[in-house]
Parts: sequence; structure tokens; C-alpha cells
Amino acid sequence: MSFDYDLFVIGGGSGGVRAARVAAQTGAKVALAEEDRYGGTCVIRGCVPKKLMVYASEFPGAIKQAAEYGWTVHAGGFDWGAFRSKLHAELDRLEGVYRKILGSNGVETYDARATVKDAHTVRLSTGEEKTAKHILVATGGRPVKPDMPGAEHGITSNDIFHLEELPKSILIIGGGYIACEFAGILNGMGVQVTQYYRGAQVLRGFDDEARGLVAEEMIRGGVDLHLGTNILELEPRDGGIWTKATNGSEKIFDKVFFATGRTPNTEGLGLEELGVELGRGGEVKVDEFSQTAVPSIYAIGDVTDRVNLTPVAIREGMAFVETVFKGNPTPVDHALIPTAIFTQPEMGTVGLSEEEAREKEEIEVYATSFKPMRESFAGQEERVLMKLIVSRANRKVLGCHIVAPGAGELIQMVGIAVKMGATKEDFDRTVAVHPTMSEELVTMKEPVRRA
Repeated sequence: MSFDYDLFVIGGGSGGVRAARVAAQTGAKVALAEEDRYGGTCVIRGCVPKKLMVYASEFPGAIKQAAEYGWTVHAGGFDWGAFRSKLHAELDRLEGVYRKILGSNGVETYDARATVKDAHTVRLSTGEEKTAKHILVATGGRPVKPDMPGAEHGITSNDIFHLEELPKSILIIGGGYIACEFAGILNGMGVQVTQYYRGAQVLRGFDDEARGLVAEEMIRGGVDLHLGTNILELEPRDGGIWTKATNGSEKIFDKVFFATGRTPNTEGLGLEELGVELGRGGEVKVDEFSQTAVPSIYAIGDVTDRVNLTPVAIREGMAFVETVFKGNPTPVDHALIPTAIFTQPEMGTVGLSEEEAREKEEIEVYATSFKPMRESFAGQEERVLMKLIVSRANRKVLGCHIVAPGAGELIQMVGIAVKMGATKEDFDRTVAVHPTMSEELVTMKEPVRRA
């Protein structure tokens, strides 16, 4: 049977674009359909604009610190409109880069919604139908609001980049990395930020000591964080959004921001009807090679709800091409993925948390928390954390957790060592770079506890 294409990719995010480009470079005939903007969540409404907002929000602290170092600083207010215009221009530029990458590699693109008609046929919203030997679903995910009265009056992370003006006050609901990152961003931009999280501590799933320090620093920095708290209902009132909380308080905020989870974009794709298995959350179920129950259909990225990070989606796309188009079956390696949470301060983590590690084996914990030189000189109270989790049996570093300015940059380098199986003694043999925060990672000699 002849097909229109060797590969048809549904979704123009980072994973889908990478898979399409690399497959085309093998000589395959490839097409890609995207119903919205090329670049997906990361480039258009996720990590890229968020990180630029992080940079913008950190200047008040930098200006204050500059004054402590002897600089005469004259700072005006933050111009959200000017920043937003430049931000959107940058996103337009990046979308153009993605389109150019596809075109220059011979990938045919369709600006249309694509659904799956059968195991080898894609139906486009234009009415066209295209056949392909292989179909790759890379449709990503989207934020969801809770099922509660008045939820339609709240916003999500998709909306935050398009606000005409910054609110004077905002209530953020949630305690995950998106909630905590935007709490820091908006607080730094001068918004009065209140955050409710129903759990006992924010950043569930991360190392307890590390997330505890992040929460302390968020509060010290001005975020009004309430743990064990949720809202019951909300409604427009008096020019704002009235909310009623589980603790009985009633308050009005200019905006309410839900950061209460994401869901895979599988609705209406026609996958289940073909026999593709979906999980309870709507995620596409795949094997270690990203193949679904229908052999010609594969899925990568957030739509599979494995590890929802852009670099992971890209790696999954590369492994898919190795497996399907290069004859080199390559399972996706989801172990020891370095991760950064761009809270203020940042958290960088790789490997097991202390809690996870001690459930598996006997460990030693090496940790230190201190005021770094730059902040200490300026009379500031910010503290950082450097922490290693070490196996008592083989001395391997099982996990590393950093809470500090630039933790995302630091954990990338530590991640290499941990992935290679470095031991605590390998860290000890490494000469420290002085004076730096990160030198503590190679100078901690005695464990603070054993478990």
C-alpha cells in the first residue's frame, strides 16, 4: 500500500517539530499539522515567556542590592505594556524559527486541526484526508480549572501573558511549580500576591527540606502563602473577584489564577475509537518505545503524561526516529532527569529526594544552608541550600537538591555527574571553585544524618 507520507505528526510543539525534522533528514516524507501556534506550550505559553517574566521580576531585588553595594540607583515603575509588547515580538520570532526549521528540512505543514480517522489516515479540519505509514501524536496538554462554582471567572497560565494590565492583587490557587513560579514572578512585578494551597507544603513530590526552604523564602519575599487552604466558590463582585475560602475568610482580588493541574490534549482526536488506549486522565498509553496499542500510531510529550518537560519530549521524539526510521530500537530513558523550578529562589534537583531514597536503602545526607556572600554583604537574609543524598552501600550520589539563585544552571552540571554514577568520593576529589556557593557541593565532609 502506498501512502501520502512516511510520517504524519499531529502537533507543532517542541517534541513534534524535532521528530518531524529529524525524520525528514533520514529521507522520509514528513508532514505536520498544528491548529494553533508553532512552538507549543513551551515556546508560546510556557517555559520561554515564563522565564522572560522571571528575569523581569528579579530586577527590584537586584536594584535594592545594587544600592547596598554603593550604586546610586534611580528606578521607575515596571511598564507591563512595554514588556508585554517585546515579549510577544520575541514569541513571534521564535514561532517563525520553528516554521523555518520545518520548511528548510522539507516537512510539509498544515495550519489545521488534525484528527485520526484510522490507523493510517489523518483528517484535517480543512476537509482534506492524508495517509501515512506512521502517525505521531504530539498534541501536548493544557491547564484545567477545578469543577467549582464560578471557576469560569478565574484565569490560567495560558491567560497570564495576554493581560492588558497587571492586576493590583491576585489570588493564586495551587502549590505546584507553576503556582509557585508565578507567585514569585507577579510578586516581583509589584502585584500583591496571595497563594492558597490545600496541602501541607508546596511543591509536593520534591525533597522536603528543599521545598520547605523555598516556601520560607517565598513568604519572606512577600508572598502571602496559606497552606491547608482552598476556595469554595468565587464570583465577580465590586469590580473584582470575590472568593470564599475553606478557612472561612472572604476576600476580593483583582484576579484569581488557577494553577491546579493540566490535562492531555486527546479529546476529540478519535484515538480511543481506533483502539488506542487512554489512561484515566486522558493520557495516551505507550510502551517504552512510545508506541501505542495501534502499531502504526506513536505518541510523545505531555500527551503521554510521563515526564512533562520540554527536553524530555524532544528526547522522546529523537528516540522515536531512531526506532522507526533508523532501525535502531531505542527505549526512552526517563531516569535521573535534571529539573529546575524557577521559583525565587530557584530550585534545582536531580535523582531521588531524601524521602524517596530512604525508602529504598540506607543513606547518608550531606547538607548545608547558609547566606551566600553576595546577599550577606548586602545585609539580606536569603538563605541557600546545597544537599547530596548518598548510598551507604556503594557511595553513589543518589540525588542532589539545590535552592539558590541560578540553581537551574548549577543542577545541569551536577546532573552529568549523577547520571554517570559519581560517588561522594568523586565529589570530594574535585577541587572547589572559591568563592562560590556551589563549592559547598564538594567540601561537605560529614553527613548531617543517616537513615
